[in-house]
This record gives sequence, C-alpha cells and structure tokens, in this order.
Amino acid sequence: MNLFSMEGKETMMAQAEISGKEISGNAILTEYEFGTQTLVKIVLTLEGNPANIKPGLHAVHIHEKGTCEGEFKCAGGHFDPGPAGNTDPDVNHPFHAGDLPNIVIDENGKGTLEAVTTRVTLSEGPLCILSGVGSALMIHANPDPYKGGEHGSGVSGGPRIACGIIRAL
Repeated sequence: MNLFSMEGKETMMAQAEISGKEISGNAILTEYEFGTQTLVKIVLTLEGNPANIKPGLHAVHIHEKGTCEGEFKCAGGHFDPGPAGNTDPDVNHPFHAGDLPNIVIDENGKGTLEAVTTRVTLSEGPLCILSGVGSALMIHANPDPYKGGEHGSGVSGGPRIACGIIRAL
C-alpha cells in the first residue's frame, strides 16, 4: 500500500535550494497529518561535477541552524532538539532528529532521494525545523554508516560539500 495514497492531509511545505562547489539541487519538504501522526516527506534532487560530488553514497542531514555560511560550518551540528538532545554530528549519531538516509549519486553526478521521517515537523512544535534559527539541509562528501564515533571523527559523513537553508513555502 502506498502511504501517500492513504487519507492524509497535507499541512505545510518547505524548500531548500542546495548549492556547493559545482553542485546544485533542490529539496521539497511536505508535511502530512495522518490522524495523530505527522510525517515529513523529503524529495531531494542533486547534480554536480562528478569531481566534486563523486558517484556513490553521500550523507544527508538536517543541521541545527538555518545558515550555510563559513564553508557550511555555521549550520552547526545535526538537528536534535530537546532536553537530552546532542547535536554533535558524530557522538550521538544516528539518533539525531535530523539524520536522513544517504543519497545515491550516479556516474554523471546526479541523484534523487525520497525519504519520509517522523523525527521533524514543519509545523510549530518541539520538532519544528522552521522556527527559531531555522535549519539547513546538508550534503556530505562521504556516506553515512549510521553509527556513532568520537567527537570530530567525521564518521557521520565527513566534509560538508553542499548546503541549503530550509524555508517555508
């Protein structure tokens, strides 16, 4: 059964224009309500020079701040609100609210990711990625192995190669 053919209500949408060194893309985030459940569907398309976005798996995360300045470092760590939240990209990985599946990039430098998450919302609440300082969608140079590591180890995806600020539509 297709989840999105069930009776659900589309409640909000957001978008992120992704850019990096010879990398561009777009992400559309759509929030749905199914009874008491809130889901966010993310459709991310990327393309770039294969020298800058190598074929294979690349980590995708929602980062805690809505900025892509300073070689994407100003976006902070992974989105992980709450009293027990830990935004360190490596230490609390893969348990952050902003952890998403890897995107597969083909030999031509193109890829699409379609994912659904219950870990974030677009509407107001404790998991909202649009309120406060907002958030950013980050693409990393390496795959995400979905395991933790020591602080600064880069185990969660390594260098940041493209970023986009998530904005409500």
